[in-house]
Amino acid sequence: MQVIGSDGYAQATYARIAAHAGLSSTRLISYHFADKDDLVAAVVEDVITRIGEFVGARVGVEVTAAGQLDTYLESVVAYISRDRVRMRALMEVLLAGVLPDLARAADAGPVEGILRRGQAAGEFRDFDPFVMATTIQRSVDGLPFLLEGTPELDLEAYARELVTLFRLATKVDTHG
Repeated sequence: MQVIGSDGYAQATYARIAAHAGLSSTRLISYHFADKDDLVAAVVEDVITRIGEFVGARVGVEVTAAGQLDTYLESVVAYISRDRVRMRALMEVLLAGVLPDLARAADAGPVEGILRRGQAAGEFRDFDPFVMATTIQRSVDGLPFLLEGTPELDLEAYARELVTLFRLATKVDTHG
């Protein structure tokens, strides 16, 4: 992960990974992984599992859709903040386009579910849940790259702004 995250997907060879890990040869890597795609798939699965566990544990305790959406945004930003190397590695793999099924890694389906529940409960205004979910997801997807150019970015403020933005975007119009 560190080699992919710091050097990029194309530069992440077995030789570089072995050198980074302090291994004298690449045999241990090739013993566990059939090829680079197999290794990358394991990296992606690990990152997605970790994000899912971290975010899911926090979102799952919220009882309202609005609370779930706020917590989703705050939790994704918090995870990216605490595990920048893994997130950078995931983004490098996504950009390389090497695993066709990887497009689902940034799937907005869970967010769309929150939005649909919020609309059904009257918490959110009428809007296209797919478009809104995709917009929400993309607002956090690029954060690892934003941090490359602005590593000192105040991520708590970033999360607060996202929460405010999407509260306003989903807010029921009480004046209409």
